[in-house]
Amino acid sequence: MSEPLWPYCTPGIPDDAFDRIPGIPLSQREMRVLMISQLRLTPASCVWDIGAGTGTIAVEAALLCPQGTVYAIERDEEVVELIQRNSEKFGATNVRVIQGTAPDCLLEIPQAPDRICFEGGAPIGAIVEQCWSLLKSQGRLISTASSLDALYSLSESYAKVQARQVEIVQSAINRLETRGIRQTLAALDPIFILSGAKLD
Repeated sequence: MSEPLWPYCTPGIPDDAFDRIPGIPLSQREMRVLMISQLRLTPASCVWDIGAGTGTIAVEAALLCPQGTVYAIERDEEVVELIQRNSEKFGATNVRVIQGTAPDCLLEIPQAPDRICFEGGAPIGAIVEQCWSLLKSQGRLISTASSLDALYSLSESYAKVQARQVEIVQSAINRLETRGIRQTLAALDPIFILSGAKLD
């Protein structure tokens, strides 16, 4: 039996280990680690990854929840196939890919979530409200925003659903890069990460 590509019990798979499609978003490794830390996963968590893109969060969460199930929701058929390839590549057999557009497709998912990761899409308010109504008690919702407008919309939506223990973190991460004969620190695009708990 061959050793898995990522045999560790911590997140942080290198970005270049994933299959890619040009133009399709990828949650970069350092951001991924921050996002997963806010999800506070358990081995049996049921996770929804909405707007899954390349599938990096879905794969990492699936490896951390071996007794759980991860639903990766994505609307584009080509991207759905990409997520399936990356899941197979890392042996994440507990990933289920759902092709559909949120919030409409969320009612079709057969298992209620303990954790939801919402990585973009519109309408923001409607998606957050639908996610919150389907999220289990004691569950957690995390969302990302790359602009102030999206941050404000998400903050208002979290307030509307009365999320508790709300946290907002902005990443500020640099990577060492070699450019010619010089080494320099290059900044990754910052994002806002919002998290909230459903305590009712």
